[in-house]
Parts: sequence; C-alpha cells; structure tokens
Amino acid sequence: MKIESIQNAKVKEWNKLKEKKYRDQTSHFIIEGDHLLKEALKTQQVLEIIALTEEFKEENIPYYEVTENIMKKLSKQQSIPKVIAICKKAIKKNINGNVCLLDDIQDPGNLGTIIRSAVAFQIDTIILSDNTVDMYNEKVLRASEGMIFHLNILRGNIAEYCKTLKQQGYCIYGTNVQNGQSLKDISFSSKSAIIIGNEGRGMNPALQQDCDKLIYIPMMNQCESLNAGVCASIIFYEMHKKEGIS
Repeated sequence: MKIESIQNAKVKEWNKLKEKKYRDQTSHFIIEGDHLLKEALKTQQVLEIIALTEEFKEENIPYYEVTENIMKKLSKQQSIPKVIAICKKAIKKNINGNVCLLDDIQDPGNLGTIIRSAVAFQIDTIILSDNTVDMYNEKVLRASEGMIFHLNILRGNIAEYCKTLKQQGYCIYGTNVQNGQSLKDISFSSKSAIIIGNEGRGMNPALQQDCDKLIYIPMMNQCESLNAGVCASIIFYEMHKKEGIS
C-alpha cells in the first residue's frame, strides 16, 4: 500500500509513537533504519514496515510505501532513513542468568551502551528503576545497535527486585568509589547482580544495605569518574573474563 498524504490516519497514528505516553498505551514503538529492522525481525517483534522503496518488504508483515515528506515527519534523525518499522514491546520473562540493575540512569546514550555491552558479555537480564530513561526512547534504540531485542529488560523498584534476587540466591554487587573493593580483586558469584548508579550521584546510598559487596574500578587519580555506560561495560567484561565464559 502506498501513502502520499501527511494527513493520512496511519501517519498520524505512527507519529504518536514518538511520545512515551502513546508507546505505553499501545505497547508499540518505532524504530529507524535497516540495521534495527534486521535485529527486530530476528525476534518477530515487527508489526508494520514503512519504507521509501519496496526492497524492505517482508512476507506476512504489512508494508507501506511512503513519501520522503512522510518519512521526514516520522523520523527523528537529521538524515531520513530509508525504512522505519512499528514494533511490539517484548514480553517480559523471568529473571535469568547474570543481572544488571540500573539505578535512575538518565542519559539515553548510557542506557543504549549498557544494553549493547550486556549482550556482548552475557548479561541476561537488565532491571530499570522506575526513574530510568525509557528504553524505547529513539536515542536508546540507536545506541543499543539493535541489541535491545536480545535482552530480558524489566522495570520496577530496585530495592524490591534486590529482595527477589536474594531469595533466588544472587550475590549483589554495588558500585561505590569511596568504600568499594577494587574490581581486580573481586571474585564473582555464578549468580551475580550488578547495581549501576545514576550519572550524577552514583548508586543510591539506601541500596548499599542490599549489596553483598561494594566495588570500584581503579583508575588514574587525574580521572575522578567514568560515565555509567563505560563503568558498566568494564564490570561486565571483568565478570565475563573471570567466569571464563567463551
């Protein structure tokens, strides 16, 4: 089907998905570009494909060819993509494998980086605090490079999730620059959960009581701190290396 009017009802419906409120109401979200589409197709989350050319047609998925003006309206990028897609949110699964809990991460780029690194180093579940940035924000999706489709991502109260993890036999590690143990001296449990704190204040002090161990990343004195995405990536790598996962 070809759509040429920017006032078309479908175009208006798709455009609303740029707002978190509408994404929450519909459990749908919008992705841009062929790389994200490729990853979404692997997990069968694509509901509709909207493109400038027919090369992106997929069997059994509704396809709409649109004009550049419509694509410009729907896209949040400076250079419009050739294709966007409407996807359904993933079904939440039970907590499994190693876990990362994110305590009020605000920067979409950080969240996207953490998601990408989690897949690279075999973190199976990410738990977002209620005040963490929306995982379906377009900047998060782009920064994740499509890896968001390959993780179990939950959202809720971090302290409550910590209780659940304890009941399931997890060892919980918190990040603390002042009082933590050096990452190089840490032996990780076979069931590990890492709390990564907010970019500005770090991990909420109230969560320290839920941690079995506090850790920090040793670095040169000239550098006071690392951003949350880099911090998480280093910890994931060390955990992956020390567990001997191949």
